[in-house]
Amino acid sequence: MNRTRIKICGLTREEDVDAAVQAGADAIGLVTYERSPRYVTPERARALARRLPAFVTPVCLLVNASADHIARVLDAVPNATLQFHGDETPEACDAPARPYLRAARIGPGFDLLDFAARFPAAQAILLDAFVDGYGGGGKVFDWSLIPADVPAPVVLSGGLSPANVIDGVLRIRPWAVDVSSGVEVGKGIKDALLMRRFCDAVRQADAQLAQQAAAAAHHSEH
Repeated sequence: MNRTRIKICGLTREEDVDAAVQAGADAIGLVTYERSPRYVTPERARALARRLPAFVTPVCLLVNASADHIARVLDAVPNATLQFHGDETPEACDAPARPYLRAARIGPGFDLLDFAARFPAAQAILLDAFVDGYGGGGKVFDWSLIPADVPAPVVLSGGLSPANVIDGVLRIRPWAVDVSSGVEVGKGIKDALLMRRFCDAVRQADAQLAQQAAAAAHHSEH
């Protein structure tokens, strides 16, 4: 059984990057979208990403960014995975020739299977709530809207916190989970204890899934 990967998004301070790594994050998100309260410049993103040890991935979030802005971001953080969170076409996502996540804004009537099929090159589809504006609204959406057979790895996002992430992992079994406001004391200001509690909760959910799988295997043998 694969363990659920953890991305902590919207970091703006060195000490929060260090605490996220210590808590067990697999990736950290840096928001390079100027209208976001968690915005960091490409230069600031570089300084924060440089603190990451090997095997912790920097993810740079973009919203309908120009090719010039994307080039600046990749110049600053050359090993970044990109996260497209706007109305980008498959061609726009493929153009930088970098690994990328494609955010899907889930609401009634949204066809996730069709959406995922349009972005076959995406490393994963990030599921977030449909809100006005872009970049994630910290709202939980109705998880029953997620079809079981999405043709891509799924990152569960949108209003996750230490309190609800176990339920999210057990119900959706995503490839990864993504948290931002659920581990904050203010916009862009993370709380080291909340980040640790979040990561611990994900591990707890993984342990429950492993127990269920072992029990099912044992049951099928008898």
